[in-house]
Amino acid sequence: MTIKQMGWLPSNIVEWVDKKVGEQKELLRIEPLVGGTSSHLYEIDYSDGTGTESCVLRLFTKAEWLAMEPDLADHEAASLREAAKTGLAVPELLGLDATGEQCGVPAVLMTKIEGSVVLQPDNEQEWLEGLAEALAKIHSHRASDFRWEYFSYNQALSLERPAWSDHPEDWMRAFSIAGGARPSVEACFLHRDFHPANVLWDNRKVSGIVDWVNACKGPAGVDVGHCRLNLAQLHGVEMADQFLDAYVRHAEGFVYQAYWDILALTDILDGPPAVYPGWETFGMSGLTDELIRQRLDAYLLSLLGRFEPEST
Repeated sequence: MTIKQMGWLPSNIVEWVDKKVGEQKELLRIEPLVGGTSSHLYEIDYSDGTGTESCVLRLFTKAEWLAMEPDLADHEAASLREAAKTGLAVPELLGLDATGEQCGVPAVLMTKIEGSVVLQPDNEQEWLEGLAEALAKIHSHRASDFRWEYFSYNQALSLERPAWSDHPEDWMRAFSIAGGARPSVEACFLHRDFHPANVLWDNRKVSGIVDWVNACKGPAGVDVGHCRLNLAQLHGVEMADQFLDAYVRHAEGFVYQAYWDILALTDILDGPPAVYPGWETFGMSGLTDELIRQRLDAYLLSLLGRFEPEST
């Protein structure tokens, strides 16, 4: 490959990409990708003389995240290999710099999946069915040898009373539930960050699932709850419930337990809730921080209404 001057990236990273893509190919373009909030993503186009192909480079540049999980690049590489076993379209691993020895920071190079993020669908039911079917397919893979396992991001019992909410006592009850005994369920393969902004569509069909860096083994309800939480913020409780109905239709043997939804809800709290920047990047309009807080309150109340403590 002939290396051209690429202003977005230092020459050592361009050279590393050059080697991984192949010596007989010409690098044409490097551009930052929108939507990344915890790492830097770049789309890279190259030519083999007969056509143009694209790949994606992720650079793990967030020091705080690396301090907590120093094996992030290794984790994503292993996740991509495991995700390929689900039969879904996922990026293929092209290169790994696990420690940043070559690139200066840990890096993963992968193929680009064609498709677009859809957050405001023309046909909501068709969209929800596609999301649910894809998630159920992920969970049908047991990933028995995958070494990364689910853990909570927050310690629910240490969370502070939410002054931003109109229902602080209900949140305190949710914290108590999330911090209590967990239902016993069989583990499966989890995406761990499954939501509409990580699902690509082409011709009204799911064309691929991206952003596998957090994949792990754990309860299916963790993924279901995270997606429902995102839908509740984007569109309201009713759509979150419609997604649950669709998932139950597609996921053989799944038994709904509101505990996992409550855990997913408490797991995202880090100060007053606000609009996720990625949603606006992908064209979602009409959201405000106040609306997000109102929708989270409404979603919380709906979950507490569904919660049934396990009998002892």
